[in-house]
Amino acid sequence: MPSETSNDARSALAAARRLVVKVGSAILCAEDGAVKEAWLATLAEDIFRLREGGCDIVIVTSGAIALGRKRLGLEGLLRLDEKQAASAAGQAALVGAWQRAFDPFGVNLAQVLLTLEDTENRRRYLNARATFSTLLELGALPVVNENDTIATAEIRYGDNDRLAAHAAQIIGADLLLILSDIDGVYDSDPRKNA
Repeated sequence: MPSETSNDARSALAAARRLVVKVGSAILCAEDGAVKEAWLATLAEDIFRLREGGCDIVIVTSGAIALGRKRLGLEGLLRLDEKQAASAAGQAALVGAWQRAFDPFGVNLAQVLLTLEDTENRRRYLNARATFSTLLELGALPVVNENDTIATAEIRYGDNDRLAAHAAQIIGADLLLILSDIDGVYDSDPRKNA
């Protein structure tokens, strides 16, 4: 029997007219650095059904660095320049995987790369909002990632959960859904403060 919490979540999802779905790299990418294509295809079908029901959706995805790391043969802890290189090498593969997942549904994707500065500078924020609005009006599905290739340590979000929250604010989302390998909601990093 579903819990009251899961029923509340289903109700909130059903009522949402604007939704941001954030997908973490840990659930998108396998341990070998490849995209979990079957899982992604199932998610794409779910998102397609929500869109068919009239919900505007923006995806915030992680995974470019994980995919690029494999392509470039990078291992261990990466320096900022290596993360940027991995992101550049992995971004095309990441967007390609998303597009393949949505191809059976005829959904056109639109890649949107943002930095923290894009959400803090008023002119850039308004430009991002106008771009999202136009893409959604045209029926495109925005797929957002941080522009890691140009973001320096001082201007990085650090993780795409914050980016997803800013994207939800920009588009006026009713709901932000974070898909992650972390069980539950924590007030600190469970990997460090268990």
